[in-house]
Amino acid sequence: MTIIGWTQILLFCAIIVALVRPLGWYMTRVFNGEWTFLSPVLRSVETGLYWVGGIDAKREQHWLTYTVAMLLFHVGGFLILYALLRLQTVLPFNPAEQSAVAEDLSFNTAISFITNTNWQNYGGESTLSYLSQMLGLTHQNFLSAATGIALAVALVRGFARSSVRTIGNFWVDVTRATLYVLLPICIVYTIFLVWQGIPQTLGAYVEATTLEGAKQTIAVGPVASQVAIKMLGTNGGGFFNANAAHPFENPTALSNFVQMLSIFLIGASLTNVFGRMVGNERQGWAILGVMGVLFIVGVGVTYWAEANGTAALDALGLAGGNMEGKEVRFGIVASALFAVITTAASCGAVNAMHDSFTALGGMIPLINMQLGEIIIGGVGAGLYGMLLFVVLAIFVAGLMVGRTPEYVGKKIEAREVKMAMLAILVLPLMYLGWTAVAVVLPSAVASMANAGPHGFTEVLYAFTSATGNNGSAFGGLTGNTLFYNLTLASSMFVGRFFMIVPAMALAGSLAGKKSIPASAGTLPTTGGLFIGLVVGVILIIGGLTFFPALALGPIVEHLAMNANTLF
Repeated sequence: MTIIGWTQILLFCAIIVALVRPLGWYMTRVFNGEWTFLSPVLRSVETGLYWVGGIDAKREQHWLTYTVAMLLFHVGGFLILYALLRLQTVLPFNPAEQSAVAEDLSFNTAISFITNTNWQNYGGESTLSYLSQMLGLTHQNFLSAATGIALAVALVRGFARSSVRTIGNFWVDVTRATLYVLLPICIVYTIFLVWQGIPQTLGAYVEATTLEGAKQTIAVGPVASQVAIKMLGTNGGGFFNANAAHPFENPTALSNFVQMLSIFLIGASLTNVFGRMVGNERQGWAILGVMGVLFIVGVGVTYWAEANGTAALDALGLAGGNMEGKEVRFGIVASALFAVITTAASCGAVNAMHDSFTALGGMIPLINMQLGEIIIGGVGAGLYGMLLFVVLAIFVAGLMVGRTPEYVGKKIEAREVKMAMLAILVLPLMYLGWTAVAVVLPSAVASMANAGPHGFTEVLYAFTSATGNNGSAFGGLTGNTLFYNLTLASSMFVGRFFMIVPAMALAGSLAGKKSIPASAGTLPTTGGLFIGLVVGVILIIGGLTFFPALALGPIVEHLAMNANTLF
């Protein structure tokens, strides 16, 4: 660990905090339907889209109608993407003449991209045509991210409104998220990435002759546009199999730093949107504070573990940290920081192979995902995931003092607590349930590259990543089998939609409640005590739920490593 390393980490945090307020202000105006500097250009486009879709922008929806609209929207997205993958061999923009994607892999991939997971059981450059990458994956990258933002705003309206039955209009929210937030940033971002050296072309793959005289095919394509939205929208699906470790997806130290910033940008700023909409920006800063505490602790542990390396490497005279699986262009600190950011934000892009991290270094990304999308999380999903934990923390605090818990003027009662618990408890059912099946099923065990606790972690990480809609792979697990394609798809579906439905029910319940003024007995929710309470509730729930599984994987592997036993 070095001063330069910590300077990079602190600089990253400082820039994110500096960007939260201006982008939060802008997004608040967008979702309140107020005038912005882009309105003269985009308002007519927005109106035209409503006219084509037959949408009455002034008509708001009940939470159930809002949720059904969202689900139908994703059914359509699934069918379109599945058809594209199955038919890509006869469709245009396929210069590498890629064949049709297999049924089970197409099913897994379509579920993956509509749920903002972007788990990939394939190598993009060797499996997908340009049309599939653009019209299929990039298209869903925008829409799944816009959906997450829309749902977060809908839940915030539940807290902000009083005695109403509606929480907004899904079609309006998803249109505004795409048109005013994602597209403008991605256009500028794509130009920056092209400047850094990322390809953006429809030309064929390039044939090159190496210095030894051998022929090599270099895959190119419309890469920059997909990388921009995969990072900004916390999607993570790579155009190339090596993802952000590939020089055509992440060519320079500057592109690496900007990509890390873009992963956190919208998710962090949505906390400010929450504060503004409920009428107290400090509420948003408190939520960001909870996220920040968990993030900084995670970065510290991962950086420490990777900088110290292993006793086995020290014995061989290779002290200086664990560089296995890392790009020499980025080194230990940038790789450790990227790993924590991508799993905290549910992005899933990687610039280093987590399978090659030390046991504790690889455990922190795993814990980030197991807690649910709450440490910034996926765009939108991070905010509504964190608000579910806030509801539980407020409920616990109310039990401690013997009075009805309140948060931002709303009483938290049995219905709200039940919805929050339902959304949170469905996640470990997928993480742990499918892992238990996979480690005893011979055909699933055969996909593990390593034995012992490391192999167990490979499987646990896969189902955690899928259910948490993260999409990053630990590595070492052959996932393109019928068993993993189907079980991981079910995990992604449950992890996304079985959490969304209770969250929207919670939004509807809160919107219908009257707002009550704070009293002498109201728990302050903008200070350090509240931040500590929420962090404590998160860690207690996480510890009770996941410690046994972690003990079987990374923890016992770390203890074995100290005894010079490696897996």
